[in-house]
Amino acid sequence: MGNNIEGKIVVITGASSGLGEATARHLSGQGAVVVLGARRIDRISALAQALAGSEGKAIAVQTDVTQCGQVKQLVEAAVEKYGRIDVMINNAGLMPHSPLERLKIADWDRMIDVNIKGVLYGIAAALPYMQQQKAGHIINVASVAGHKVRPGSAVYAATKHAVLALSEGLRQEVKPYNIRTTVISPGAIATELPNSITETDIADSVRKIYEIAIPADSFARAVAFAMSQPDDIDVNEILFRPTRQDI
Repeated sequence: MGNNIEGKIVVITGASSGLGEATARHLSGQGAVVVLGARRIDRISALAQALAGSEGKAIAVQTDVTQCGQVKQLVEAAVEKYGRIDVMINNAGLMPHSPLERLKIADWDRMIDVNIKGVLYGIAAALPYMQQQKAGHIINVASVAGHKVRPGSAVYAATKHAVLALSEGLRQEVKPYNIRTTVISPGAIATELPNSITETDIADSVRKIYEIAIPADSFARAVAFAMSQPDDIDVNEILFRPTRQDI
């Protein structure tokens, strides 16, 4: 029996590190073809070369998810080279926490552009192909913060609430096209995400929380679980945390 992953063409944004890199490695190991998108072309090029060299298939496309045209080019590169797109993983995100009273408006704008618009642009790029194929799987990355708001995380939490809402609306709208949808909400995972926090005191506080962080491969396994289900099973939402995480 197949794993329902082998041979699938999987596009991943934010693939240069953390959740995206771990997922690319894991899915490639399961036989998927991975198309890697991120701004840091040196990193994704090296990753694509490493995965292709281990009998997998991978390409890298420099992509800024705040630019709709670049996300479209990423998906088009997958379709041009491999003939289709089976899975779109909208993973790129950042988390510059701060109390609202500090008025870090530039950080707010960055989160909205990457965490919300980046997901929308990924959907816009992949959906027409999946509709034509009458098949596909869109996986969006939210967060525990999308389910539970804490002081200092209001804007980040709002962007992840938005991802949850978009994912549910998408789920309902794509039923005529046999497209599956999954939104995954991780807790504290060992990634570069805390490095995007610009306020020193908040960054120190978050890093203490992240002392219990679990490896990024935990997220990759959640992705693989959703993908590996038979085509008539649609795993719509996964919420997970480190066992020790109490928030």
